[in-house]
Amino acid sequence: MNTHKHSEWEVLVGAFVEVRHQGLVVRRGIVEEAMPNGSAIWITAEGTLPRKIYEKTEGFLIYVEPQMLEGTFAYRMTTSNLFSSSPIPVVPVSASN
Repeated sequence: MNTHKHSEWEVLVGAFVEVRHQGLVVRRGIVEEAMPNGSAIWITAEGTLPRKIYEKTEGFLIYVEPQMLEGTFAYRMTTSNLFSSSPIPVVPVSASN
């Protein structure tokens, strides 16, 4: 699994993640729920493993594997979504230029 650390936990509901603590993988699973502020997530129960909460303040880190999106809008992204956090203003280019 080619994973990358992900800090915005609130957007991971439904994603398959790897939970790490002090450099060790402690759990892999699907994110069932997340706090709106991204401070904690719940991993779904699987087999004999119960549903469990992991909190950032306890030193847990979440890693995800980049995956191709599915669905109608998988390849569509608006300029405002791509550049909303950019310090440089986005200026639309007119067809007459």
